[in-house]
Amino acid sequence: MSRCDLEPGAVDQRTPARPARRGLVLALACTAQGVVGLDTAIVNVAVPSIQHELGVSHATVQWVVVAYGLLLGGFLLFGGRMTDYLGRRRVFLAGFVIFSLASLLAGATSEAGLLIAARGLQGFGAALVAPAALSLLAVTFTEGAERNRALGLFGAVGGAAGSIGVVASGLLTAGPGWRWAFFINVPIGVVVIVLATAFLPRDRAVDRTTRLDTAGATTVTAGLLAFVYALQHAAGHGWLTGTALGLFAVSAVLLGAFVLIEARSAAPLIPPSTLRNRTLVAANLTAFLAFATLLSYIFIGSLLMQQVLGFSPTRTGLSWLATTVTVVVVAMNGARLIPLVGIRWVLVIGLSLVSVGAVWLARVPAEADYVTDLLPAFLLAGVGFGLCGPALQIGALSGVPESAAGLASGLVETMREIGGAAGVAVVATVLVTGSGLAGFHTAFVLITALGLLGVLTALAGFGSLRRTR
Repeated sequence: MSRCDLEPGAVDQRTPARPARRGLVLALACTAQGVVGLDTAIVNVAVPSIQHELGVSHATVQWVVVAYGLLLGGFLLFGGRMTDYLGRRRVFLAGFVIFSLASLLAGATSEAGLLIAARGLQGFGAALVAPAALSLLAVTFTEGAERNRALGLFGAVGGAAGSIGVVASGLLTAGPGWRWAFFINVPIGVVVIVLATAFLPRDRAVDRTTRLDTAGATTVTAGLLAFVYALQHAAGHGWLTGTALGLFAVSAVLLGAFVLIEARSAAPLIPPSTLRNRTLVAANLTAFLAFATLLSYIFIGSLLMQQVLGFSPTRTGLSWLATTVTVVVVAMNGARLIPLVGIRWVLVIGLSLVSVGAVWLARVPAEADYVTDLLPAFLLAGVGFGLCGPALQIGALSGVPESAAGLASGLVETMREIGGAAGVAVVATVLVTGSGLAGFHTAFVLITALGLLGVLTALAGFGSLRRTR
């Protein structure tokens, strides 16, 4: 591929990495993925303690959770395109600096408003870090078995991060206090920034002959922000309230404007060739449904244990260790199945197992025993998501040129986040309309349906060839 084959504004970063440096890139990328995913869930169990210490209402303290996911989901596509335009190393470092400073501010403040603002800033930093980390792997490891192994570990960390966050949230809140849910990011961030500065290859000069599609970036980011906020608002206040309907309408108008801008842009944010990549499109649609299933599974499962079964926050967190360990083990080894049976069947098997786990929890009794009534479902979820995580990322990057790796990474991360937010919002609404244990049973039936819809999407969207290219 010659220089002229790169998209306008792309950064040429095709210098092969030495084996030792490839290992370091993998370690940095996995650490980044872990930290970003960890902070999605690490404050969930700490919310009551934060509310008590800061003396704020339940409605206010929920924004400590919402602000992070809102800006993370809204800016991921922007972060992915910035990765291609400004360089992977630059965006990775900038994102980690922002994330680490925001974590320090969040842990140190005693003002609810500043804490919420800091969480939003964390989300913005994470939206730069996540696609840059995945893009670094895409250009460092050759497509095929080598990249699949790297993405297997990367997917294992990402799949386990949410449940690890729940465990860490309970332990930190019961131990040194909720502020350490934020302070813990600071030393990690400093180490990552130092190592990335010292060892990641410098970004090459950017071709600025074509300007970045600023109008497209602005409208799609604003549209995604409005959509994620609409989901969060609808879950708490109802889907047919004036505010919720107005937010969805604003989101639709902005995203519609984005489509029109892209159709007329000389250098669109999302090139048409991207949407013609069937595997990429299928991976994104399946990622949306898979993470709608995953995050709602963890969300409803955690509420079930605390509100119905009487588990403490610490015991609830530790109960997810079975899922966490299984995700890591399966994802690290499951990527080897892809060359043998193909992405399609790995996803079908994974999402089917998760659906069976949800069916299992849809019949859990009020006096449940952890070993017989919960553990089988948690293990099935671990195996299922351990298979799905790497397969989705491999699918999203298959056949994508290096000049668009950041965009592809941003797209799949965006669909993961928005899918998770949508899943939690929809399932939470079903839970609220139900009563007691029956409401939880209904919620898990809906989670089963989401998982099976993901199975159908994988069957229809991915080709039957065994090769991942």
